[in-house]
Amino acid sequence: MTFRPLHDRVVVRRIEAEEKTAGGIIIPDTAKEKPQEGEVVAVGPGTRDESGKVAALDVKTGDRVLFGKWSGTEVRIDGQDLLIMKESDIMGVIEQSAKAQKAA
Repeated sequence: MTFRPLHDRVVVRRIEAEEKTAGGIIIPDTAKEKPQEGEVVAVGPGTRDESGKVAALDVKTGDRVLFGKWSGTEVRIDGQDLLIMKESDIMGVIEQSAKAQKAA
């Protein structure tokens, strides 16, 4: 099944946080917070302005984004836990430097 969000909505898959601290302490599941970073899975066509023209979204599929702790609506599609949120709930796009992309 494919899912296409409408208007200025975006589908995001959460990216799990590290299970260890910088000092090597393992964080138990009960103490973990939900990650606020994710990957954009699908985007809607955009919003319509007063004249009826579609204004495209700033994010695109594959972007890594940061969003608010309580942003979006949690859904399960094809066995995946995803979030559907408006583009305005996204705080920013994480861009990797050229060095970081080569290392990955």
